[in-house]
Amino acid sequence: METRQCETCGARWIGGQHYWATGKPGNELDLAGLVCNNLVSEKPCANPQRGVEDGQTWEWRMKEVDRALERGGF
Repeated sequence: METRQCETCGARWIGGQHYWATGKPGNELDLAGLVCNNLVSEKPCANPQRGVEDGQTWEWRMKEVDRALERGGF
């Protein structure tokens, strides 16, 4: 089984599937929105979705937290 790790963002893929550091399967669009698109480095990133403006971002997550708090918590 092929495994690889991006030297720029630190993301890992096992058998072509991105996994978060927690071990949960990831989503390359969310990885781009949360990590890769925020990198200042000019080095190439292994995430093929880097630069795509889609998926979760930190701003999106903050809005979700605010909405949950308005409803009375999580």
